[in-house]
Amino acid sequence: MKQIFSILGGDMRQVHLAKLLREDGREVMTWGLEQGGAPGGVGLDQALKAHVLLLPLPVCRGKQLNLPLTDTELEAARLWPRLRFDQLLLGGMVGELGRRLMADYGLTLLDYYDREETQIANAIPTAEGALQLAMESTDRTLHASRCLVIGYGRIGRMLADRLLALGAEVTVSARKYGDLAWIQAWGFQGLRTGGLTGRLERFDLIFNTAPALILDGARLGETREDCVIIDLASAPGGVDLEAAKRLDRRVIQAPGLPGKVAPRTAAAAIRESIYHILEERGEPI
Repeated sequence: MKQIFSILGGDMRQVHLAKLLREDGREVMTWGLEQGGAPGGVGLDQALKAHVLLLPLPVCRGKQLNLPLTDTELEAARLWPRLRFDQLLLGGMVGELGRRLMADYGLTLLDYYDREETQIANAIPTAEGALQLAMESTDRTLHASRCLVIGYGRIGRMLADRLLALGAEVTVSARKYGDLAWIQAWGFQGLRTGGLTGRLERFDLIFNTAPALILDGARLGETREDCVIIDLASAPGGVDLEAAKRLDRRVIQAPGLPGKVAPRTAAAAIRESIYHILEERGEPI
């Protein structure tokens, strides 16, 4: 028996996800995506009948379900009591919500975003989107630009590699000595993230991927006035924005780039993650 999927809210990633699932021959209903032109739109009561409910990425914005493509608002706390214990909920960046729903309602909520294959797939459009922002925001080529990438996780690796391929002079900072060894092995200049102080003045572009406050007021004060800083980290980001404004430094906040620059590619990664979860659970696909 084939699964029936309902997609509740989200952004253009979920719109493309609905289309991709339908292209695979899946039965898909959508709710809260009408402004994105999603197929299979139904009322909420009908959408909640499906066995697999696909929630947004992130699931909530504050107390509300994440619904940027509809004028409707739905407090998440009003949704959970309407769901059945035999339904499978899949959402992105669920955090502690999964544990709370199991404890309070007996609901199973799994994270389709917090998987290695999905994170790697999303690092690619994030890196490409960061390059696009950099080229649009500077008056020089990336070739020969002096670039600093803070953090050597999935995004940092992808971004540094692409910057080097474009001829940039690339320095990468990391906390771990093992990462610094790989940074040097791949031909980048390496710095300890904790040792950035006193070494920031030379960079034309700084890309932050670390989900922690790295560029505080003191470090921002060391950067050049024409340096462009692109913060790719999730909220609250890695840059002291008040200090940046006070120092007149240009900071571009750019979390969630896959959903903005390549929503179809991001949706394809989510689709694969969903299929993998169903397969691992022994669910019909």
